[in-house]
Amino acid sequence: MIFDSIVNDEYPISDNFSEAEYSKYLQKADISDVLSRESVLRNLSCAGIAHNGCLSYTNAGLLFFRDNRKNLYFDFTHVICALYKGIDKVDIIDAKNLDGGIMENIDNAMVFLKRNLRVRYEIKTVQRKNILELPEDALREAVINSVCHRDYFEKGARAMVEIFDDRVEITNPGSVPKGITKDNFGNTSVTRNPVIASLLHRAHYIERMGTGIMRMNRAMETSGLEKPVFQTDGYFFKVIFKRTEVDVLGDSQTIVKQSPINGESVIVNGANNDANNGANSGANNGANNVNRKAVLDLIMHEPTISLDEISKRAKIPQRTLDRIIMDLKSNNMIKRIGSKRSGYWQVFTD
Repeated sequence: MIFDSIVNDEYPISDNFSEAEYSKYLQKADISDVLSRESVLRNLSCAGIAHNGCLSYTNAGLLFFRDNRKNLYFDFTHVICALYKGIDKVDIIDAKNLDGGIMENIDNAMVFLKRNLRVRYEIKTVQRKNILELPEDALREAVINSVCHRDYFEKGARAMVEIFDDRVEITNPGSVPKGITKDNFGNTSVTRNPVIASLLHRAHYIERMGTGIMRMNRAMETSGLEKPVFQTDGYFFKVIFKRTEVDVLGDSQTIVKQSPINGESVIVNGANNDANNGANSGANNGANNVNRKAVLDLIMHEPTISLDEISKRAKIPQRTLDRIIMDLKSNNMIKRIGSKRSGYWQVFTD
């Protein structure tokens, strides 16, 4: 029996349907809305006729399109994100329980990673280029795999995205599917959840060609980093990315060092929670945290506030404010809607 194709009699599609997730999926998957919602869901294997005669979600449909997943036995499908201090699971600095739809969880897990990993700034032209310390493509591939290929019959475990000082671990219950051996690992595609894989493929999240492992390896090699470690023993599948080393000068995690790719000078800053650390050399983490918090507080309480007004009220120099705003935008924490004069700020929270 395949988990994601089972029609769940308890949940008709009329119950807590997420129009937002459905619309986003149609757009990503390039599906026109000429057919009825019911027809589209049945064609996607996300709905079927239950024993009571009602059109109900399949398990895959629940994971993608049901708006309220709380108080369901499906709470084990959440993705847990955690940031630790040090190299052990002792002191938790930040944690998020992602309980949205599958695509939303993937996207939010990437937001968590990008917010808490270091960024390297390469300044070659007028515009600054922000480069995550670990390749985003490799991390995204690992996150998608953990959600797509996990064993959903196991209700006692969840997919995990964990950040330590020296590594990032992305784990899911269920080791490699049957048919995958040491010899064909990374070259052969065997899908544990074919409906979920098909839905993600239609939405251009995966290729379904068995190339995910090779893409992770290649992304790390291209960035001059060690290949990820894949642990397949036991019941869990784990991908481990070794983090880059950063020298610490005083209270600031900001230094200038050589790019591992082309040898050019780059600036390395601390975690994205202190996103303006690297941009303002010599400033300490405490001052940067205060400035950033002041900016976010003003924007959240007064979405139409101007940059000039933020600078005056927060007592932040304009050039420093410009860097803070740029980093907040690059980390998908804020967005400017409309023009400078008549627009407003949108703040994204986890």
